Amino acid sequence: MSTKRSRNLRIAVVCSSNMNRSMEAHSFLSKRGFNVKSYGTGNQVKLPGPSADRPNVYPFTTPYDHIYRELYRKDAHLYKQNGVLHMLDRNRRIKKFPQRFQDEKEEEFDLVITAEERVYDQLVEDFQQREAQSYTPVHVINIDITDNAEEATLGAFQICELCEKLEKLDDLDDDIAETLELFEKKIRRHLLHTVAFY
Repeated sequence: MSTKRSRNLRIAVVCSSNMNRSMEAHSFLSKRGFNVKSYGTGNQVKLPGPSADRPNVYPFTTPYDHIYRELYRKDAHLYKQNGVLHMLDRNRRIKKFPQRFQDEKEEEFDLVITAEERVYDQLVEDFQQREAQSYTPVHVINIDITDNAEEATLGAFQICELCEKLEKLDDLDDDIAETLELFEKKIRRHLLHTVAFY
């Protein structure tokens, strides 16, 4: 008889800048007791600026608090109105700064969930370029989430629901395909899935 595991899956949620979609999911999952971390895969962190061709760009590891204070000084009204300050305020309560997945050399995860196909491709490519050491499997799954506040909230809810289902499986490696297929039908979104190795 199998005993039910208490939330022991090591989960990473990943978007491009580790600002909106991955952080909303990080917040949602951690409140529900999941072992979760979040990352981006871009070359730098990008946030909306005064116009589409003038984004605010920062290196990864720039503290959320620093970005919050700087944008508040630049134009508090604009960044309150477009929700950027609210997002940064949430982020700085969760962790210190945005992290880039490709720079993570210490942590290993059972599940890595991406929020965009381009991010999924970057992540799979990163795993392929690493020399596998232990051949410990990691399941990389993509759920496309539009990069705005409302969709990030819905996406976080769906990621959480999927993690709850996967957490209950007796054998993640054997049973994941069927679970993903059923989940795809339920949410009416196409999921990508591959197995990579550490």
